[in-house]
Formats: sequence, structure tokens, C-alpha cells
Amino acid sequence: MVTRIRGRRRRRNPLRRRCDVVKAWTTFVVAVLLCVGAPLAGLATGRHVYDGARAAAEEQRAERHRVSAEVTEHASTAVPTSEGDKQPTSQVTVRWAEPGERPRTGEALVPAGTRAGERTDVWLDARGRIVAAPADSTVIWQRTVAAGACAAGGTAAVVLAAHFVVGRVALRHRMAEWEAEWARTGPEWQRRWA
Repeated sequence: MVTRIRGRRRRRNPLRRRCDVVKAWTTFVVAVLLCVGAPLAGLATGRHVYDGARAAAEEQRAERHRVSAEVTEHASTAVPTSEGDKQPTSQVTVRWAEPGERPRTGEALVPAGTRAGERTDVWLDARGRIVAAPADSTVIWQRTVAAGACAAGGTAAVVLAAHFVVGRVALRHRMAEWEAEWARTGPEWQRRWA
């Protein structure tokens, strides 16, 4: 049997309900959003975080400067931890002198096991206080990847939650339509078999 279709005519299927069409289109939209929208959200967020973290690191590098300092006391030895490859540190007193100024002391983090008299680098702000080193490229990329992954995962979670809600509403409508259809045809079937 050959059927001729002119244009894009839709034939009515008596078993297809409106909620079935909505569910099918929703599934298509969810697939597109998961395959395209979530990665794009992750990339856009990652790009934004990268630009902000890089600008903050450049600003910190402009405001801070590094000096060589002498460790004045022994740092405690490393205690085994479950932190993996992260090098343990210890806070000790260090002494440094900037050109043309008198020697100063302060507290700084040094690798565990550092002995008195060894040299270490410390970062100072404009007021001469010891501060953390500016973020390096590894830290910037870690923040970028983490933010991008969280944004992509969050987008996917929102899309899947919305799909679940639409599916539940469609199921409720489908059951209501089936009840209405049965209410209309049920008495006919009961008469036939009675």
C-alpha cells in the first residue's frame, strides 16, 4: 500500500495524546540542553572565572614583592598525613632586610623540616607585611576548571530536574485523559459483556 504525502501533513493517531507529544518534545529539548547547553554554560563560567582570577593575580603581583628571608628557628618535621603529594609546611619566624632599611622579623610558612639559617622567599605587601604569594597559573587553572565543572553540572542538574517535573505532570495528564476516555467508553463495554 503506497501512501502519498504532500507537504508535511500530520495524520491523526488516535492513541497519541497531547501529553505524549509534549513529553517527546521535552525529551528532545533536554537532550539538546545536556549536549550543548551544559558544556556552553561550563565554558562561559570557566572563561569568566579565568579572566577574573588572572586579573586578580596580576593585581597581586603589582602590589606585592618578594624578598629573601633567613629562617631563625627550626621548622617542625613533617608528620605523615593523608593529603597525598601536598608538601607539609610549618609556621616559623623569619628575618629579612630590604635595601636601605633595618632588619625585620615576621611569621612565614616554610616547608616542614627547614633548619635555622636556611633562606626562603617571602612576599610582602606595600606596608611591609608578610602576605601569601600571588596565585600562579596552576591555581588559576584549578579554579577555572572547578568553576566550569560546577556550572556544567549545575546546569545539567537543573535541566534534569525540570525534565523530571515535566514528566510527572505529563504522566498526571495522561492518566487523567485515560480516565476520561474510559469514562466515555467503559459503559459501552460493560453493556456489551453484560
